[in-house]
Amino acid sequence: MDEPIWTPSPARVAGSNLTRFAAYVHARHGAPKPGRDPLASWQALWKWSVEERAAFWAALAEFAAVRAEHGPGAVLEDGGRMTDARWFTGSRLNFAENLLARRDGHAAIVFANEQGARRVISFLELHEQVARVAAGLAAEGVGPGDVVAGFLPNLPEAVIAMLATASRGAVWTSCSPDFGIAGVLDRFGQVRPKVLFTADGYCYGGKTIDSLGPIAGVLAKLDSVERVVVVPYLTARPDVGRVPRAVRLADFERAAPLEFVRQPFAAPLYVMYSSGTTGVPKCIVHGAGGTLLQHRKEHLLHVDLKPEDRLFFFTTCGWMMWNWLVSGLASDATVVLYDGSPFHPGPEVLWSMAARERVSVFGTSPKYLAALDKAGYRPAEHHDLGALRTILSTGSPIAAEQFDYVRDAVKADLQLASISGGTDILSCFCLGNPWLPVRRGEIQSAGLGMAVEVWSDDGRPLRGERGELVCTRAFPSMPLGFWNDADGTRYKAAYFQRFPGVWHHGDYAVLTGSDGIVILGRSDAVLNPGGVRIGTAEIYRQVERLDEVLESLAISQDWQQDVRVVLFVRLRPGVVLDDALVRRIKDTIRANTTPRHVPAKIVAVADLPRTISGKIVELAVRNVVHGRPVSNTDALANPEALAQFRDRPELAVE
Repeated sequence: MDEPIWTPSPARVAGSNLTRFAAYVHARHGAPKPGRDPLASWQALWKWSVEERAAFWAALAEFAAVRAEHGPGAVLEDGGRMTDARWFTGSRLNFAENLLARRDGHAAIVFANEQGARRVISFLELHEQVARVAAGLAAEGVGPGDVVAGFLPNLPEAVIAMLATASRGAVWTSCSPDFGIAGVLDRFGQVRPKVLFTADGYCYGGKTIDSLGPIAGVLAKLDSVERVVVVPYLTARPDVGRVPRAVRLADFERAAPLEFVRQPFAAPLYVMYSSGTTGVPKCIVHGAGGTLLQHRKEHLLHVDLKPEDRLFFFTTCGWMMWNWLVSGLASDATVVLYDGSPFHPGPEVLWSMAARERVSVFGTSPKYLAALDKAGYRPAEHHDLGALRTILSTGSPIAAEQFDYVRDAVKADLQLASISGGTDILSCFCLGNPWLPVRRGEIQSAGLGMAVEVWSDDGRPLRGERGELVCTRAFPSMPLGFWNDADGTRYKAAYFQRFPGVWHHGDYAVLTGSDGIVILGRSDAVLNPGGVRIGTAEIYRQVERLDEVLESLAISQDWQQDVRVVLFVRLRPGVVLDDALVRRIKDTIRANTTPRHVPAKIVAVADLPRTISGKIVELAVRNVVHGRPVSNTDALANPEALAQFRDRPELAVE
């Protein structure tokens, strides 16, 4: 087992929200008493949280001061199966009311973009702006059951429109403005929004891109939209004449007090979308109560978020981390929004913003950290990061070397908290922990209340061996279901078919001896040469250590009644994939993994296809290599990249 590369100080442990919570639940609910050994205390607390779920989630709601009204009903009606569980059946709440509980001059939102713009909105101002938009929605007849959509950059107005929608008890859904017309219709066309918010455009990589033309194209095929609200961003008074049924935001707003429509705990709040790379995206419906409780738990107890913190995550409105980020308002913290490229005009841009805004929790992806490392950029040499105490990383497995990079190039006394979950649960199964040390390549722990295990193919719990990540007991942020799936058939098939009655998440993982978790890649992308299962992340961690390789993608190719591993590499400009580099790549993989991991073929490509949220799509490449169709290229940010993988002579079947 790797020795820790970071351990929280006794003062940090003692001052954490988790320590206060442990003392609270011991006194009020008989949970295990916090001890001097954080690991032993954590294991006891986690075990209590999954075995006494009703007590845990009730205690969390109390501790987090969730605003709700409680009538007759159980905290948990188990029903015997995960899909039958019902939570807080006698409670009513409003999601927006809980995010807007603070009402003073403290900064609620800080916004910046790559063009140098900066805005600060206080909690009081946020409340007032949400009230005006909510009144506009009321005038349009929006209420419970209606859908409101956002085709927006990561602007404060996106947060305002979402909160206004939630205050009305309606359902919010969004995607980022870099989706094409077909991609938007694949999503919004299924849920048929009544009102749609858009900006006049967005900026990225030094360019400004129009949004009103694409929205006009969407509306030509989406007749459910009764009103389009245009947010001025690129210009002060955008021309709304070319968009049917459109008004500017200022003309949409009304003056009225903000009212919060309280609904049952399981009332729908969000519709999120699967990546859509293997077909039309699944529309995943998430409830207000489950989302609120899960995000409050993760922010308070795992991130240790406090009112004086500034929480940043580099995201768009098309990724679940945007929803997760915005929930930081419920902790009375400041959320920091950024619109633009993370590398324009250079690698310093996000770190300059983080230093200027005194960001304390900085969220990003392993790909971003790897790109900084490859570029030789060391933020600590250029910026005062004194306020920064935690980096969160998600979106793909994080390599052990990236932990070293963060320690050496960003800050030594810093918690690098890898987190893993997904759009499916709008939250995390595994994440950081303010009590525990950080070990290279590991996620620190499973989440409280999340009965996470790693199982063999025949359903046996494993430790120290590769297997399938599962969750064996119900939790509040399980989806309410899929849109237009009345009997739950598609929903149950997606998560409960592999292991009947148990949530199968689709991650290939290892549970370590210290109860940490290592994610090895997606199960459906696992390589299987000679019947040995290999997670793609195991290969990427080795290959991307080499200076010549910017990023990589591995697939299994059908070969002689078996499969062989094929590795595609995107190389640094000017580097050629010659025999010497092929040998170095193979030797590096063999020396640090096993001979089974060594690819049979290594092929250089100019680019790798990725989703709009930046995730590399192994399955699409595997389909192209095998001559199969890729059913939904509109879900890709760069679908043209797929052409590089078609009919490669290096991969011809002999």
